[in-house]
Amino acid sequence: METMLLIRPAFAHAAEIAGYRQECLDAGSRMDGCGPLRRMEDPLEWINYCKAWEGEHQPDGSDWVRATQFLYIRPTDGKMVGTIQVRHTFNAFLAAYGGNIGYSVRPSERRKGYATRMLRDTLPFCRQIGLDRVLISCRPDNIGSRKTILANGGVYESTVWVPDRQEALERYWIDLTIPQKSEKCD
Repeated sequence: METMLLIRPAFAHAAEIAGYRQECLDAGSRMDGCGPLRRMEDPLEWINYCKAWEGEHQPDGSDWVRATQFLYIRPTDGKMVGTIQVRHTFNAFLAAYGGNIGYSVRPSERRKGYATRMLRDTLPFCRQIGLDRVLISCRPDNIGSRKTILANGGVYESTVWVPDRQEALERYWIDLTIPQKSEKCD
């Protein structure tokens, strides 16, 4: 199994970010764990956005929380196969529905185990920022995401209805006090 890189977005990744975005748009795919990448055509704008939300203080009047964005890069060819976002705390929406972590995998790279590995590789960072457990949600019809969460120790809590989105979400908790098999982050 090849080693993957879990890294923060940087200007050097602009072309890969643009390609990832376009592939997701062309496939009509959701881009969970990407923040506003769907609406930001310029990858540099998105990179700056990600850097701004890592800070201790969020813009006045914002309901957003501190978050760290990662890219999942395959070093053999430099391809960005996924994105994953860690929210350090909750706002009302995240506490009720969204959770600490959102992620997605490039459509052409799905069903290859990248989501499971990406989530596993992100859990040590969650511990580093002081989280004892993380909440992750997925739609009931997203079997791949459910399998990813369960493979990383997720325990089902409940299914909730999100009125604004008119969709149900399954909520899972991963206990970070239980060591995982192989962990890394940079």
